[in-house]
Amino acid sequence: MLEFEALTESQVARMSALATSIVREHFDPLIGKEQNDYMLALFQSEPSIRNQMASYQYYFVKEQEKDIGFLSMKEEKEYLYLSKFYLCKEKRGQGLAYEMLDFVIKTAQKLSLKRIRLNVNRHNCAVQAYRKMGFTIVKEEVNDIGHGYVMDDYVMVYMLGI
Repeated sequence: MLEFEALTESQVARMSALATSIVREHFDPLIGKEQNDYMLALFQSEPSIRNQMASYQYYFVKEQEKDIGFLSMKEEKEYLYLSKFYLCKEKRGQGLAYEMLDFVIKTAQKLSLKRIRLNVNRHNCAVQAYRKMGFTIVKEEVNDIGHGYVMDDYVMVYMLGI
């Protein structure tokens, strides 16, 4: 059974190191090392995570007290935005994402929200995993993130049965 540990200010370096390791392994082959380096600095660096903590809830995903992933989400007006949803490579494909999603669903329910929304790179194999978990693609987005880079994403939604 997974455990979810809320990020504290004193753990930001640990979160940044975990995020960098997982995201580098998964996205270097997908978007290229240069863009991934830029995005890691923009979204997963210690200063960036500290800034995001003002509006996003970050959690370590733990199994037997070991960090195996992380997630981040924030309440929007009509939905819970799932910003980050990552597992270490060796833990993927074991059904653990369902436990992570259950935690996210319970968070949305506590906030009386009826939808969970996320963005995912259109070429990411996670698109299929999200579909299998019940998310549907609602639109495509291309977001300019600077330095000539874009995020070419699907927007996916999970509807809660409330």
